[in-house]
Amino acid sequence: MSEDTTQRRKRAPAMSVEDRREAIVAATTPLLLQHGANVTTSQIAQAAGIAEGTVFRAFKDKQELIATCVRSVLAVDAELAVLAEARQVEQLPDRLSWAISAVSGYLDRTWRLMGVLRESGYDPHRKGSEHKGPPVEMRLLSARIAELFTPDAHRMRVPAELAARLLMGLVFTNRMQGEGFGETSADTDQLVELYLHGVLRGDQ
Repeated sequence: MSEDTTQRRKRAPAMSVEDRREAIVAATTPLLLQHGANVTTSQIAQAAGIAEGTVFRAFKDKQELIATCVRSVLAVDAELAVLAEARQVEQLPDRLSWAISAVSGYLDRTWRLMGVLRESGYDPHRKGSEHKGPPVEMRLLSARIAELFTPDAHRMRVPAELAARLLMGLVFTNRMQGEGFGETSADTDQLVELYLHGVLRGDQ
């Protein structure tokens, strides 16, 4: 190792434990989508550009690391930010398009990871949770979507909370394809049209 390299390493600020954990999670998540729970700590260390032992200084074991990655993927911070921005959009159909895109992307991301983990023999359900009902992430999304109806409250036939739940249900079922459900799905514009105006053409 050259003297210059040694000096640069000495001058580099030490990464905090939390920053190190976040960096390892960022490097591990794509590997989980490829290998599921069968990913090795050697692969993780190589992807993160660290020594393998560093993984175990940041996390108790691989199970804790995987669980942290799952929580990271399940987080809805990005989607909530999109929905907050959507509130500034003037027309309701356009606001709903933003909502549908956000929820669809979230479902695609989480379902993909959960499917890969299950196929590799890992139970992605969070242990120790006694909460009954919808996951907190979905409740947060539903509450933020309900806010999108506020400017049009005077035109609504149902409460905003119910309208949001029905929209999420439509998005959810639209992503369900395969045996028993068929292979077709509606795009965002079609979903907005169906949601607001139903499945019958206006000329009938």
